[in-house]
Amino acid sequence: MNRVIGTQKTIAINQQETEMNETPEIQEGHNSIPKGWLVFFFAAIVFVIWYVVSYTPAISGWSFYKNYEQEMAAAAKNEAAKPAGSYAGNEKAISEGKEIYTANCAACHNADATGGIGPNLTAALKYGATENDLIESVGKGRPNGMPGFLPQLGQDRVGKVVAFLEKLRNK
Repeated sequence: MNRVIGTQKTIAINQQETEMNETPEIQEGHNSIPKGWLVFFFAAIVFVIWYVVSYTPAISGWSFYKNYEQEMAAAAKNEAAKPAGSYAGNEKAISEGKEIYTANCAACHNADATGGIGPNLTAALKYGATENDLIESVGKGRPNGMPGFLPQLGQDRVGKVVAFLEKLRNK
């Protein structure tokens, strides 16, 4: 690359270009990775290996479903341990039972419990009409369509619905 500026200036520019070309070019092999990046990289590898070993069911045996079943079993024990208090004659519990009945039961048994899809709850009942029979029917359900409401409502609210049903039956 010759520039015609003047003889001395041309020689000086040529010497600078020659000197620049004689220096070794920067190569990637001369750069080292920062130590912080290396630590992060190896820590990420260790974390991924730990995570896969810990949470892959085929390797560790861990399963979300096992934990879920254990929690549900513990909750069922706690629910079963609660005493089934009777709400018979408790007007506040009966009014709450009416609200619960309207929200959960009226679709099948009608708002006045005279039956619809489900049987008439004010007449003779197939599985018994005592308080314990009603709690079992509402809580655990019955064959041919009656689902159990104990997991959804809990023992306390089932007892309130039963108190409401007993009041309807005694009218």
